[in-house]
Amino acid sequence: MKKLEKKFDVAIIGGGPAGIMAAIQAGKNGAKTVLIEKTDKLGKKLLITGKGRCNITNAYNNTREYINTLGNNAKFLYSALNKFNNNDVVIFFNKLGVKTKIERGNRIFPKSDKSFDVLNALIKELKNSSVTVITNTEVKKIIYNKNKIKKINTSNGDITAENYIICTGGLSYPETGSSGDGYKWAKELGHKIITPRPALTPILIYENFIKNLEGLSLKNVKISVWQNNKKKDERLGEALFTFKGMSGPVILDMSKNIGQLLNNGKTELKIDFKPGLDYKKLDQRIQTDFAETKNKIFKNSLDKLLPQKIIPVIIKLSGINPNKKINEITKEERKKILKLLKEFNLNIKSVGGFDKAIITNGGIDLKEIDPKTMRSRIVNNLYFAGEILDLDGPTGGYNLQVCWSTGYLAGISCIK
Repeated sequence: MKKLEKKFDVAIIGGGPAGIMAAIQAGKNGAKTVLIEKTDKLGKKLLITGKGRCNITNAYNNTREYINTLGNNAKFLYSALNKFNNNDVVIFFNKLGVKTKIERGNRIFPKSDKSFDVLNALIKELKNSSVTVITNTEVKKIIYNKNKIKKINTSNGDITAENYIICTGGLSYPETGSSGDGYKWAKELGHKIITPRPALTPILIYENFIKNLEGLSLKNVKISVWQNNKKKDERLGEALFTFKGMSGPVILDMSKNIGQLLNNGKTELKIDFKPGLDYKKLDQRIQTDFAETKNKIFKNSLDKLLPQKIIPVIIKLSGINPNKKINEITKEERKKILKLLKEFNLNIKSVGGFDKAIITNGGIDLKEIDPKTMRSRIVNNLYFAGEILDLDGPTGGYNLQVCWSTGYLAGISCIK
């Protein structure tokens, strides 16, 4: 490959959603822009978001609602969201030919259900914005002096620019190229890094029977997290059993809290399979079902209450003889069944690592970035955007919105 010796107005490191958006905005506003990606393709992580469907954003009602959903750190995003919010994202992609739809949980997807359509539209817009895209090019070192970056050394030669934007993501899904390079450079440049941790990740469970439940999807269940007999978190929604633990929206959204709790000791999970019924009403329901099946044996009597796959586990944990006649089950035994349906207890072993995490918690300390421009408060011609920032939210398109909004703001700010 021919060695580069190029000068640009803007050099962007990282070809994920934030980097691509920043490059488009800088390029379309007349800046000579280069987008540098160390892997062979742009947007590798974007392609796997939303299980390959790309949950591009969330149809939240207003900025305050979005901020409240993400938590205290998200106040940093007010300026970015005012410049480029979820409605702007939808309009942006619609103009690029990507039609969208809203699904449960206000998740917004492309109508085609194909993340490739989102990425291809972005790549086409990069070309329309006259952005120079360089792949298979690793940034080796950032050369700086007196609070200003002078140039960057890459595996394909040196690149100089008036302004630089680092959009290298976090540490989640390392196979997509997320290796934490940006943290290293930012630290060398004087920035503080809030310790990165896996977020939106599956959890591992101690109980051996969990492998027998692999693939079982739960809908409309209530899951709570407990430590020292105190409830620490609770969510209602969908979850999924895996070979060694649990995943799904509810688990992923609680995983950050679970990871922090595990540092303090034993942490438990309780599943309420019937959150719409209190103990009294569920007990009445069980009695009604038993009355209808009084001549059946116990192991054949729970089909109306539970998915088939979990029935053998419930029976074993109840300690009731599976071949016992329903009309012989005692009140005490029925109470055991009731408790298992309302408080199915699991002991949490650990949370998944970065290889399983959808997003990274932690990153560049937000106090050292100007929220109105995304510019570093330490290095005059440096900007940050995307997952590298100490910002993360729940599933449902919130994290991609961070990338679009901060990428947009960095892209337009660095050319003023």
